[in-house]
Amino acid sequence: MMERIITIAPNMPHDRTLATLSGSDHMLEPSQAERVAELFKALADPTRVRMIGLLAHYELCVGDLATLMGMSQPATSHQLRILRTMRIVRARREGKCVFYQLDDDHIHHILLDGLAHADHE
Repeated sequence: MMERIITIAPNMPHDRTLATLSGSDHMLEPSQAERVAELFKALADPTRVRMIGLLAHYELCVGDLATLMGMSQPATSHQLRILRTMRIVRARREGKCVFYQLDDDHIHHILLDGLAHADHE
């Protein structure tokens, strides 16, 4: 599929610009924007981002993750609950332990892109 090129020149009448852009394939639907904003809200906490960084490489139980993060187990569980609700991480039970890992590679890519953007000068 060929990408449409939209040129907005300074002398282009405003109504023509709107006519050119109306029905654009690049406009997010409100429901899409809401879901992405909710995802970004979940990622907006540095503690959760650090957890995601660990879980991008390791499957960890709550206790081990709490130790690595220097947090209490209840505080760690609270953050993991938020990440699980947003489908950022998934859990599996093994005996009395619950192990967490990233739900899919999309989150790892978002983390890597975020790091690249933050480090970009």
